[in-house]
Amino acid sequence: MKPAIERIELSMEELERLLERARVEPLPEEDYQKLKAAARLEAQFAERKAEPDSSLDKAITYLLRHWKGLTLFLREARAPRDNNLVERALKRAVLHRKNALFYRTLNGAQVGDLFMSLIHTAELCGANSFDYLTELQRHARELAANPAEWMPWNYREAIERAGV
Repeated sequence: MKPAIERIELSMEELERLLERARVEPLPEEDYQKLKAAARLEAQFAERKAEPDSSLDKAITYLLRHWKGLTLFLREARAPRDNNLVERALKRAVLHRKNALFYRTLNGAQVGDLFMSLIHTAELCGANSFDYLTELQRHARELAANPAEWMPWNYREAIERAGV
């Protein structure tokens, strides 16, 4: 059973205004409904442009059934419009997974995982990953004695305490 859709006319200027407002403040339900209608998906059903049981029909039906959840970010004023930060982090993980296919041994794969984890953690903490790994090599004894002091977010203080 397809969801019933109310037809609401909305000009491009009104749509742009609503989108701008959605960035700064939560939208009232009425405006939210206008944005929903702005997708113009109801025309696909009303004019039977999408064949029943086709991929497009299934996609539109899914979109309309889950519209409230899929557009939740529009009602939260501070929500980012994109997910680029998370996408970049996942891209690195996927790239490493592809590269890990070529490790010769299980131990080699575990060492590669360890280094990738250290490199990405250092970058997330704002540290230069090359400098961080270099300092770990230079201070191997201190690192072995107290590894918790040599994490990417606090290794600079450990270097100062070591007197270098």
